[in-house]
Amino acid sequence: MKVTVKLFATFRNGRFKQDQRDYPDGVSCRQVVVDVGVSEDELGMVLVNGRHASLDQALNDGDTLSIFPLLGGG
Repeated sequence: MKVTVKLFATFRNGRFKQDQRDYPDGVSCRQVVVDVGVSEDELGMVLVNGRHASLDQALNDGDTLSIFPLLGGG
């Protein structure tokens, strides 16, 4: 199945901004995060099709997974 993966902010450094990838049916957000080389310690949040999701949520064909780092500032 095809999943569009979007990386934001510092996660784009040395990686990609957006990529369409093939995964087996039932792949979880966590598995995709690991596949793109993001550590859970750095992870801020994930969105599936623009909605907040847990790392254990299963993805479906055609979904878009957006991966954001922890953000700080002031």
